[in-house]
Amino acid sequence: MTARFDAIGLVVSDMAASVAFYRRLGFAFPEGAEHQPHTEAGLPGGLRLMLDTEETVRSFLPAWQPPSGGGRTSLALRCDGPEEVDALYEEMVGSGCHGELKPWDAFWGQRYAVVLDPDGNGVDLFAPLTAAAE
Repeated sequence: MTARFDAIGLVVSDMAASVAFYRRLGFAFPEGAEHQPHTEAGLPGGLRLMLDTEETVRSFLPAWQPPSGGGRTSLALRCDGPEEVDALYEEMVGSGCHGELKPWDAFWGQRYAVVLDPDGNGVDLFAPLTAAAE
């Protein structure tokens, strides 16, 4: 038997805010997901993004406490080109999301920006700089 990577799970403090945030980024959560204690959105390649409320986690791990300090998890979303990094960043910040790192041309050859989800987890937006020339 071989274990295989299947899903990314995030514990969220406000399901409605988290579902709205990730929907703005293109994740297809089912209708009514914002009112559920657990929800999932399919990702390319068959992976899933799973969101669970803090209360759900405490129901099976009573001693669990949310981490304090900065986010320890980051999701990275590849955009179609550098212009999309800029546009998506502006859209997210314009809708009230926290912009952690404004778009910039990183030394490793990518247009790169970071927004934070409602729980402070980083969501990296990136695209190869060479995409602009293609």
